[in-house]
Parts: sequence; C-alpha cells; structure tokens
Amino acid sequence: MSLSEYRKKRKFKKTPEPKGRVSRAKAGALHFVVQKHDASQLHYDFRLELDGVLKSWAVPKGPSMNPANKRLAMMTEDHPLSYADFEGKIPEGHYGAGDVIVWDRGAYMSAKTSDLEESRKKIKSGFFKGELKIVLLGEKLKGGFTLIKMKPGDDKYQKSENAWLLVKTKDEYASKMDITKELGSVISGKTLPRDTQGNQKKSSQQKKKKTGKKNSKKNPPSKSTDKKSASKRDPFPHRIKPMLAKLTDEAFDRKKWIFEVKWDGYRAITEKERGKVRLYSRNGLSFNEKYPSIVDALESIPHDCILDGEIVALSNGRADFHTLQQYGENHAPLQYAIFDLLYLDGKDLRREPLLKRKKLLQEILPDHPTLLYSEHVEEHGKRFFQSMGEKNLEGMIAKDGKSPYREGIRGDEWLKVKSFQEQEAVIVGFTKPRGARKLLGALVLAVYQGKDLRYIGHSGGGFTKKEIADLHRKLEKIKQKTPTLREKVPVNSPITWVKPKYVCEVKFSEWTESGRMRHPIYAGLRVDKAPQEVTKETPALRKNTVKKSKTTRKTFRKISREQMNFTNLEKVFWKEEGYTKGDLIEYYDRMSSVLLPYLIDRPQNLNRHPNGIDGKSFFQKNFTADLPEYVETKEIWSESNQAYLRYVICQNRETLLYLANLGCIELNPWNSRISSLEQPDYMILDLDPGERSFEDLIVVAQEVKKVLDLACGEHYPKTSGKTGLHVLIPFRARYSYEDIKDFALLLMSLVHERLPDLTSLERNPAKRGGKIYLDYLQNRFGQTLACAYSIRPFPHATVSTPLEWSEVRKGLDPKNFTIKTIWKRLEKKGDLWRPVLSQGIDLSDSLRCLQEFL
Repeated sequence: MSLSEYRKKRKFKKTPEPKGRVSRAKAGALHFVVQKHDASQLHYDFRLELDGVLKSWAVPKGPSMNPANKRLAMMTEDHPLSYADFEGKIPEGHYGAGDVIVWDRGAYMSAKTSDLEESRKKIKSGFFKGELKIVLLGEKLKGGFTLIKMKPGDDKYQKSENAWLLVKTKDEYASKMDITKELGSVISGKTLPRDTQGNQKKSSQQKKKKTGKKNSKKNPPSKSTDKKSASKRDPFPHRIKPMLAKLTDEAFDRKKWIFEVKWDGYRAITEKERGKVRLYSRNGLSFNEKYPSIVDALESIPHDCILDGEIVALSNGRADFHTLQQYGENHAPLQYAIFDLLYLDGKDLRREPLLKRKKLLQEILPDHPTLLYSEHVEEHGKRFFQSMGEKNLEGMIAKDGKSPYREGIRGDEWLKVKSFQEQEAVIVGFTKPRGARKLLGALVLAVYQGKDLRYIGHSGGGFTKKEIADLHRKLEKIKQKTPTLREKVPVNSPITWVKPKYVCEVKFSEWTESGRMRHPIYAGLRVDKAPQEVTKETPALRKNTVKKSKTTRKTFRKISREQMNFTNLEKVFWKEEGYTKGDLIEYYDRMSSVLLPYLIDRPQNLNRHPNGIDGKSFFQKNFTADLPEYVETKEIWSESNQAYLRYVICQNRETLLYLANLGCIELNPWNSRISSLEQPDYMILDLDPGERSFEDLIVVAQEVKKVLDLACGEHYPKTSGKTGLHVLIPFRARYSYEDIKDFALLLMSLVHERLPDLTSLERNPAKRGGKIYLDYLQNRFGQTLACAYSIRPFPHATVSTPLEWSEVRKGLDPKNFTIKTIWKRLEKKGDLWRPVLSQGIDLSDSLRCLQEFL
C-alpha cells in the first residue's frame, strides 16, 4: 500500500488534511468511514480500512439502503487512516477544495465469515477479484453491501479501471428510505453549508413565486414566458461549422490556457431547440439515426442549447476510434464528450470567453452516464500531456481560456498535440490480396496538395475480416481504369484505382524523408470528413520556441551525475566487451522514446544483475522500500502469497533509468496493462531451440508463420536476444489470459503436427528429446519475458530486436543485434514493433479461418 499519490496531490502546509503514513496492520476489527464532501460537486467519500490505509471511492449520489439502487463508485487514491477523523474546509485552489464532514463511521467485516482473521483474507481476495461483499456496522449504514468492479461491455455506465458499483444487500436493514437525508456529522453534529443554504434558497424561491418575482439569472429557464425578455433573445443559429485546432510541435505551460483530452472519435454538434435534438457531423451529416442512445441522453437537458463535442466508443475504459467504427457489431458503450457551449436559452455565447462557456456548460449538463463533461486543467500543459501519453491516449487540445468560438477557423487559439502519429488519408486504390488474405491486399493512400493528390503510403494492416469485406464492397463500386495518381506508386502488386471518395484514419510510426508514412496501420473510415479537406498534417512551431542545437546538448553522464544520482557507472557489466553499467544506462536513455510505449502501464518483474552478467542475479516483484516520486507502483493481489505485491510501473524515462541503475539489464513487462490486468494486449509464441541449431529454429519459425497466415491475423517476430525467437499477435485486451493461452496451444499444436520430429510441446526439458520447444505457456497471468529493445544479460550485450518476416531465413544470427548495431537498424527500418500496440485481431474470425483449412 502506498500514499504517494495522496501526497502528490496535496500541499500540507496549506491544507488542514493530515499527511499521515501507512500504518501497520493491527489485529481486531477493520473500520470504515463515509465523509460527505462539498467539492466542485457534492459527493460522498466511502473509505475502507485495508492493509494500513483507507481504500477510497467517490460516490456521487451517496450510499443507498435500497437494493434496487446501484450507486456508481469511482475509486480514488489511498488515504491514511488518520483521515478517518478529518472534518474541515479544504482551501480554494487546492485539490478537493470544499467542506468535509464525517457523515458515518463504524466497523466492517467480510460477509462470508465471522472470524476476524479470515475476514481480512476474504476482503483482500474480494478486493483484488473486483467483488467485495462486506457487512457495515455504522451509525447510519448497517447490514450487507457489495462493491463490484465494473467490466467492459456494460454500456450503462462510464468505463475505467476505477469504476465500481456500491449495492445494498437484501436484508433486514434494507429500506427505500433516502438515507442521504440524514445530513449531520456523526462526530460533531455539523452539517455542510450547502445543506443550510439549500433550505434557505428553497424558502426564498417559494417567496418569489408568491410575490411574482422573476427567476434568478443563475439558472435560466429553458423557455421564457416574459414577453420583454423573449424579444431580446438572440436568434438560434443552425448548421454550425466547428472551430478547429492547429497541430503544434510540443506540449507547453501557459497561464490562462486550458488543456483537455484529445478525444478519439467523431466531432459532433448538437442543436437542441424546443425539445427537438439535431446531432450532426462537422460536415452537417445527421447522426440521429446512427447514435440514438446519445440523442435520447441529450433530450434530458432541460434547455435550448448548442453543444460541441465528440462521440466516442469505450474500449477498456478509454475512447477508441476503431471500436467506434465497429459500433453496431459490438456492445461497446458510447459517450458524448462535450467540451463547449455555444448557445443557451436565447443567448448566443460564441463571443464569450471559453472559460465562461465551459462553466455554464458544466452547470447545465445533467448527471447522465452517456453525457460526459470534458474536464480540463489550467496552465500545466506539459504535465497533462505526459499523463495522456502514459495512459496511451491520443493526445491533448490546448485552448486559450479567453478565446471566443470562431466557426470553421483553424487558428492559434486552439492547438492540438498528439501522443503518436496519425493522419487522415484519401483512399485512391487497392492492391490484390496475397497469401490467405481475400478480396483486397493494401489500401493506396494520398492527401491533397492544392488540387492534386499526392501519394503518402499504403496500408495492409489493422483490418478485421468484416472491414475488408465492407471496404471491398464500397471500393468495387467506384473503380476506374485510369490511375488516380500521376506519380508511380512503389507497390509489389497490381493496383485497382478508385475515385477519391472515401477518407480513412491511419496511425503510423513516422514520416520518411520522401514524405511517406512508415508502418501505416488502418484505423477506420471517417464519415465526417470530405476528401478535399484532407491535407498532410505537419506541426507548426510555436512562437518563442528555441530550437535545440546539437552542440548545446548535455552529455548523458553529466545529466546523470548532476540530476539522477547514479552510482558505479564505471563498473564493468560485460567483461569480454568491456561494457559498463554506464553504457547500460546510456543505452536506455537513448532508447527511451522508442521503448516506453511497450512499458507504460505494465507491471515489471525485475531481473536484477547488480554486478553484471557474470555476477549473481535475482528476480524482484515486490517493492517495500521507499521509491523516488517519479516511480509509480501498483499493488496487485497474489494468490500464492496471499498478499498484495507492490510492482513498479515504468511510466517515464526517469523510471527507466532508475531501473537500469538497479542493475535491471533486461526489462520484463506483463502482457497486460494495469487498466485490464486480466486481459493481455497480445499473445506470445516463444520458440526455444534448446540443443538444436538456429537454422532448425528458422524452419520452425517459417512453419509458425504459415499457420498464423491461415489464422488471418497480424503477427510480428523478434529475436529473444538469446538463442530463440518470439512471435507476438496483438489482441488489444479483448480476451482473457485463459482464452489467449488456449488459442496459443491450438496454434502450437498445429505446428507440432506438421513438424513432429523437430518440435515438442513438453514443458520439461529432460523429456523433449532435444527438440525445439513450442512454448505457449508465456500467456499465463503474470508471466513475463524480455520486451522488444530490451538488452539481455548475455555475451555481446544482445538486444531483443523486432524483425521483418523476410529476414527470418537462413543466415539470420541473433548475435548480430547488439547495443552497438541497433541504432543503424532503427534509423533504416524505424520501429517495426508499433503494430503490436494496434487494435489486434478478432479471435472468432481467426478460428473460422483456421477451420477452413483443418
């Protein structure tokens, strides 16, 4: 358990909250507390003592004694036990500003046992599994309650790794009475100022109604009955052209600016006039029939208004454009992320400052799971952008807080900064399929440069089987005999040219010097963009940006010693080559931007070699010692240890270098992320040659490729960095570890059937008979192996290196990929591994493909 997040958010010299510490677990009953918190929005903080801290959830509507009510509970950071007695006012400008009272408190225990020691074990296990059944013995809350962690697929509520439900058990304490009407503190008897003011305001409104006074300006009515005020109403504008953001080069901090999430969906304008909702795209195409759940939610807003926002589909708690593309074929929950208000009850707000518009927007939005107010932070854009990258989100939008709403303008008041490369592209042709692929091979892509189309690359990855069929059907109807492009296109298959009608979104690793995308991956069609709008997006340098000169760049070692306090940099880690610990840290420093996407949000099993590759080594999962502030951790329940283990999560360059300083020569991240621990992002096929030659291993790897081609899926090989090969298949956290392991066993069994004299599925090396081991067990919960670009603790300082399948042939030698040779390869080929983090394949489609050949 850790209080690092709690302490990061607070300045204890200015807030009355206790700093606290993690307490030692004591025998006896566990305690709970519910604090009523009048912050930006009134809510109840539900806290349970567990392992020396208070596990905490924010419950917006408060607990209910009615089993029919399912209360949303968003998990927040752990709090110290001393916080259970805190009452007071958190000052304005500080995290959680507002009044706090202790609304209820008491003891609690597991609902499954009356034994106190056994109760603690049940509570720990239930918390990890996401279903915590407890009995509360409070002054207000009594009887059984269940906390249930929400899973993907339920479109009723917003999804994130922190979303739970708090539900009352049917017992003798269950009641339809609204328990939140009991207002006072159980410690002091105090009530919140809001509660008293609420009664005074209600009384005042009743008096105004009797005396015929007008309604207050703070809550304007949706329809005015006053003829004089009606005559002053601004005309209701229609067919709004959204204000646009210009791409910029980097994140920045700036006073009076705000920073929001860059949502990965469809931009959508809402007009709600006299109860009627019109939802449409940036080009005026109606979304009413396509997204009726959002229209229904918008009807709950009791105002005439115009809103600007983005329609998004949630996958594992985050917005995902590819999932939105498949809406209707999946059950992914939809949300409308709203970030601007342009008109409200007769008042045109487009000339008002953005911050004023957002404040009004927050006031009028109802509490509805489909309508999401797009939060923002002020001033600190660099920190916000870093958090977007750590969460693998698309990027951020920076906005001048004073800016008016400028329709259809892409100026300097709204800027976008992307976490990774993406580009809209016009489809101008497609190639013939190869191998097991049917209908089409790759899409030929272009952008407009003036009135001409310019080729920017071709993409054959990222499709599902259904998308291929849909694209082929659409493109067949717009074929043309003459080439759509004037220039010659470098593809290895005949092109079928099409009219420039469809726009798609593509994610890629980088632009080449010739102006083409490297490793473009198809993300989906954009129905909200016209082809003529699509141009190459290049970031504009911000004003006052100073370009960094190579001659002024500090050396690694100077930065290390002065800023990060590294030790023993001259210690030799590879005796034969003379490579030192400093060389190890320098490699990871230089490789950090390429490597971090494969480490972020993943627990690490640390393999430490403090004295180099010839010294003693040890594995470490659990970190009990204090860590630097920049090192994040995640506590994960271990069934074998019957305890929480504190794993390091490598979220930034500093942590990566910290691990290298600990002697972590290799990096071993989990296959799954902390937001979806039970669902791996990819499947791993580990080919271990054992006593056989690497040439024999190449034969097996080529057979693996043939089987994977039959399964209609993407697959990416890499050297293990030692003597073997790894093949990864992306699934993007759509299936459980058990499902992935079973599929891996099926694939390896097919390979073994084809090469029985060369391969083995036997786990015990002594029973393999010297055959190559087809290891499918790397796909178990918590299992790890060296990730791409990890150094291995073996001679030559070899690196686990991504390969193209064309390289997996006779003559390939893993010893050629080292910390010295990797740089020229990266410069030439780029990061071949990025597609592993793409959407992934559909398991049911792959199984159907295999059945056709079995």
